[in-house]
Amino acid sequence: MNPELLQKYIAGNATEVEKQRVTGWIQENPENMREYMAQRKLHDMALWRTEPVAEENSRERKHFSLRGICMEAAKIAAVLAIVLLGTHYWTGKHQVPEDKTWQSIYVPAGQRAELMLADGTKVWLNSRSTLTFPGSFKGDIRNVKLDGEGYFAVTKNVEQPFIVETNKCNVKVLGTEFNVMAYAADSVWETSLLEGAVEILVPGSNNSGMRLEPNTMASLKGNRLVKGRIKEPDYFLWREGLLCFNDISVRDMIEKLKLYYGVDIVVNNTRILKNRYTGKFRTKDGVEHVLKVLRLNNKFTYTKDDETNVITIN
Repeated sequence: MNPELLQKYIAGNATEVEKQRVTGWIQENPENMREYMAQRKLHDMALWRTEPVAEENSRERKHFSLRGICMEAAKIAAVLAIVLLGTHYWTGKHQVPEDKTWQSIYVPAGQRAELMLADGTKVWLNSRSTLTFPGSFKGDIRNVKLDGEGYFAVTKNVEQPFIVETNKCNVKVLGTEFNVMAYAADSVWETSLLEGAVEILVPGSNNSGMRLEPNTMASLKGNRLVKGRIKEPDYFLWREGLLCFNDISVRDMIEKLKLYYGVDIVVNNTRILKNRYTGKFRTKDGVEHVLKVLRLNNKFTYTKDDETNVITIN
């Protein structure tokens, strides 16, 4: 692996294609994981300096910590970022830098993450999601940027609203719990409110936005926001590593699998697409486990091309 690309990934500056290349390389074998961890340690040691770095601009010192926890509850404490790509879950708590340095966290396909921002806000990130956030929240607002799906438990601060920026709409809150689905590569945009209150803002629009009450959600239909009730509260169990489907069409189910696992699924047996399914799966079991269970009640076969990352259903 190119060291420059590896450092670019660790610093959070890699493109989507580069991220997939690096995460795929890490998971190929334990030796690659060890090399990644060594490079990560070098990066984090610089962030863990206890004295200011003597530079021309006399930058402020930084403090950073990240803690990884395995899905099976084997806890590992460390003073460097631990990314358990051999499992399907990692989580961290940040004491993020005191300056305005922006950082990004990317969650690879089939995994999820938990982190704590500088203000105490907790964030859960779903598979293939990127969160960009500052080292500290200064000024009139606390803003972060999300590409993907995140669940936020925001620390209340009436003098400094919290804003989640996405590619389509922004979500403004003071202190609350809500879920945002906003993958740039997907047409679906949704915000679901569990506690508190949020306001949905459409950039460039003259509309004042839409306010949500607990147990309601907003979906973007074209350029129009539509409000409704949350119908499937089990859906948010993705934070615990569960994919929950309730009376969903196989067509929609496959679209979710493609999104979360980063795999292309070609369906030649179109007869199964209108069938409906209810069930729960552990994210860590992988996409093929879901297909094998689905096959019990739907007659089809499938093949997977590991080189092209394409699953074909016949």
